[in-house]
Amino acid sequence: MHNRIRRLNDAPVRTDGRFVLYWAQMNRRVESNHALARAVELANELSLPVLYYEGLTCTYDYASDRMHAFILEGAPETARRLEGLGIGYCFHPRRGREDANEALYRLAAEAACVVTDDYPAFIAARHNARVPERVKVSYEAVDSSCIVPMSVLEKREYAAYTIRPKITRLLAEYLKPCPQSAVRRRWQGPSPEFHTPVGPQRIAGLMGECEIDHGVRPSLSYTGGRQAAEQALAHFLARNLRRYAREKNHPAAHATSDLSPYLHFGQISSLEVALAARRHAEEHRLIADDFLEELIVRRELAFNFARHTENPACLSNLPDWAQQTLRKHAADHREPTYTLQQFELAGTHDALWNACQKELLLRGKIHGYYRMYWGKKIIEWSPTCQNALETMVYLHDRYALDGQDPNTSTNILWCFGLHDRPWQERPVFGMIRYMSLEGMKRKTDVEAYLREIGHLEQTGQDPFRLKPEEPCASH
Repeated sequence: MHNRIRRLNDAPVRTDGRFVLYWAQMNRRVESNHALARAVELANELSLPVLYYEGLTCTYDYASDRMHAFILEGAPETARRLEGLGIGYCFHPRRGREDANEALYRLAAEAACVVTDDYPAFIAARHNARVPERVKVSYEAVDSSCIVPMSVLEKREYAAYTIRPKITRLLAEYLKPCPQSAVRRRWQGPSPEFHTPVGPQRIAGLMGECEIDHGVRPSLSYTGGRQAAEQALAHFLARNLRRYAREKNHPAAHATSDLSPYLHFGQISSLEVALAARRHAEEHRLIADDFLEELIVRRELAFNFARHTENPACLSNLPDWAQQTLRKHAADHREPTYTLQQFELAGTHDALWNACQKELLLRGKIHGYYRMYWGKKIIEWSPTCQNALETMVYLHDRYALDGQDPNTSTNILWCFGLHDRPWQERPVFGMIRYMSLEGMKRKTDVEAYLREIGHLEQTGQDPFRLKPEEPCASH
């Protein structure tokens, strides 16, 4: 556990604290959560109960009904599971931008110490940079996002081939279930006065009360929460893992896990997904290597990049060869070019690109292979590479349930050459990898995808959405 813990201030443990506070910023789950396990460990040492605090502010970047709904949908199950473990729960949505932003500080004033999530991006990175000095008690950040803790890899890795052998050597040590001790002192007191109970019937009303973007509606395809995450994993293992390697790059085949929104919001951990996939593969004599490569090596390469990069969404982070070739071709003629609004409204000449953008608008997620094409064409149809970068970041951060994530910055910059190699030189792209519509038609069933997104747009119904009552094999 020690490699997962970072002490972010020098304040002592408060001897007269009433509880140990766990602040769930990014890992909004009870199971397989090293930060919560650390809070329980400390509480047991101090003979104190644990209070789990989950806040939902209206001031995070691109706050919207889509993001709020996904988080709110998870709150009722979190409360139920914590109650069963004897852990207190406080959920507090900050409705307005002018409302007091003091819930965490009020709780910390009564806590013996604070434990939170170590996360190298989004709002948690900003909180962990400024909050520790403002609380007067010990403040620890615990990495429960990666299988191999980020701190173990002390420098930035430049490609999958450099990080893969290092992670592979460490997997035997870290690819183990998260330890979880029972609390010795159960939470007995009432919830804090600003706790807001969340039930399914109250979610729409709560969103309406919040000063957020109500124009970005909840996803037509994904329901938030731990139960939905567990169901998505079970569905993937039972129906898709056996065909993942063969069909993962075929969007219309729906052979991927669709777990990225749940991983981003911490409603499931990559550790438990990896263990479940490995176990299922062994039991059914399958090979899960391709899936585990994406889940572990590629994902943790992204976290490594975010941890060791001051501003991940910046072209200056590209390898030298990529920066040089893009500068060389900066003045190349681009035809056509589109405005941000045209991109956002899926108004290009390319039916496949428009369908990818519509999938983002409606589902809140683009299939990974087509997202590469989506990004490459934004480069081709933008006046400059900087303009293309800003367009990609804006669209993905505003609409994607797996946006504002280390993988976001990495996957977007991959379109410009990050973690890739030089290819044959061509206009606009230079030696950056190029992707064509003809290649997509040759490698994937574009027509089936166009029909699927057309149906989704016309009906507002996603036939691939998992229904709560749909039976899935247990994992």
